[in-house]
Amino acid sequence: MRPLRSFVLRQGRMTPAQQRGFELYWQSLGIDPPGRPLDLDQVFGRSAPRVLEIGFGNGEALLECAQREPERDFLGIEVHGPGVGRVLNGAGQAGLRNLRVLQHDAVEVLRDNLAPGSLDEVRIWFPDPWPKKRHHKRRLVQPAFVALLRSRVRGGARLHLATDWPAYAAHMLEVMEAAPGWRNLAGPGQASPRPPWRPLTHFEQRGLRLGHPVADLLYEAVDA
Repeated sequence: MRPLRSFVLRQGRMTPAQQRGFELYWQSLGIDPPGRPLDLDQVFGRSAPRVLEIGFGNGEALLECAQREPERDFLGIEVHGPGVGRVLNGAGQAGLRNLRVLQHDAVEVLRDNLAPGSLDEVRIWFPDPWPKKRHHKRRLVQPAFVALLRSRVRGGARLHLATDWPAYAAHMLEVMEAAPGWRNLAGPGQASPRPPWRPLTHFEQRGLRLGHPVADLLYEAVDA
C-alpha cells in the first residue's frame, strides 16, 4: 500500500524469559501469516468479538485486556521480538486462550490476512510519532491506512487511537475527520477522555511525568 514502513526494526537482545516465550508458546499462540485471509473462528476455536491491537510494544496492555475480557478474542501485531516474546510468555503462563500474536508488518497483515468485516475493534495506542517533519510520511495513521482499516472492520466497530504527542494527535484528527466511514464519538474534531477500559501503562505514566498530554480519539465505523 505504501513503500515506506511506519517502523524501523531495531531488534534488541531478548531475555531468557522472552526467548522461552517463543520456544514454548509460539506454536500455540503465534501466527505465521499465510498467503490468504485467516479463518479467525478456526484460529481461536470459536466465534467471538475480535479486537486487534497494532504495535503492542511490551504487551502490558494487551495481556491485561485479554485477561480482563475472556469473552473477546485479541489479536496483537508487533514487529519487535522482545515484546512478542514477553507477550507469549505472559499469555502462556496465564493459560490465555483468547490471545494470538503476529510478528509482522500490520499493513501487510490487514491487506493480506484479515478478511473484510472480520474485526470488531482496532486499537492503536501510542504509535511512533515520527516527530521530525521529514519523517511525518512514515506515520502509521494516514488516509490510505485508515481506508484499509475501514474495509476490515464491521459496521459499528470502534477504532481507538491514543498518543502523547500533541502534533501527532492533531495529525490523527485531521486524517480521521476527513476519512469516509468513520464517526468521531466525541464530536467532530474532538478528543475523548481516557476510557476506563484502556490500561494506564508504564510508557504512558512516563510520558505524563514528562508533561506529555495524552489524547484518546474514539471513532465508530459507519456507512460512508
